Amino acid sequence: MATRILTRSDIARLCTMEVALDAVETAFAAHGHGEARMPVKVYLALPEHAGDFRAMPSYLAGAAGVKWVNSHPQNPARHGLPSVMGVYILSDPETAHPLAIMDATLLTAFRTGAAAGVATKYLFPGTPRSVGFVGCGVQARYLHLAHQALFSGFTVLAADTTPTAAEKFAAEVGGRAVSVAMASGCDIVCTSTPSRTPVVTRAAIAPGAHVNAIGADAPGKQELATDLLISARVFVDDLEQATESGEVNVPLHEGALTRAAIAGTLGDVVVGRVPARPAGDGTITVFDSTGLAVQDLSLARLLYQAAIDRGVGQDVALVD
Repeated sequence: MATRILTRSDIARLCTMEVALDAVETAFAAHGHGEARMPVKVYLALPEHAGDFRAMPSYLAGAAGVKWVNSHPQNPARHGLPSVMGVYILSDPETAHPLAIMDATLLTAFRTGAAAGVATKYLFPGTPRSVGFVGCGVQARYLHLAHQALFSGFTVLAADTTPTAAEKFAAEVGGRAVSVAMASGCDIVCTSTPSRTPVVTRAAIAPGAHVNAIGADAPGKQELATDLLISARVFVDDLEQATESGEVNVPLHEGALTRAAIAGTLGDVVVGRVPARPAGDGTITVFDSTGLAVQDLSLARLLYQAAIDRGVGQDVALVD
């Protein structure tokens, strides 16, 4: 049997945000129903290289796979390389044959943006008038793309510690570069920074707003002020993973927040087990996104099937 090799350009040909949204929503539903097998991601810390690797295996009926992905924030400045790069191995769970090896850098960007889009769909009532972006790197583009696929006519406000980054992003998407406080005052706020010190305050968030906290994906990271998390209705993607490496990990370990204060997982909301928010009040919702292996698997198997159907990629006799 052949193994299909899919490069980044192949993934770009095959993947759209609509495909990613469908795959990620399916993954959240499977997670909510308890149908996915997904160990907590494994971290290999490399402080001497200012980065780390993560291994993310998972299983859904008919598919199994693992993503090997890094986070090296200094890569662009030091080496001219992306901060995040990944490889995905998709396997047949019955025979263990490697069906595909594919670029997971673009896959990760799509599924991370889609996760925020699905969260907004389920946790924010109605149609947002404004979406704020705190952190205007690569991931912000996919966060915007996801919301653009779901909603139309919203104003974009962009903020970044590097003003030129905010200005460039705002120019690309037809928005405005503003302060962090102004961007944080939107109906939807998407944070995608590597910060270990909170950058979004409770006072800046409007009543009834929804926040997608994307950047805290390792122990010690925190983008949102603790009093904001305490006052909000917080949903995580996976309880065990988020409590160790997500937005809630620092206040939990400091004792300022308890597990009982977490409203549930986004999968709980998607399958109707837990309500998103009380109707007609000013509740603030937060989605703590650490990135689930089952999201990668759900999207990878769709892209593999599309590659087979469309004749995209190259077959190799990897294990023959």
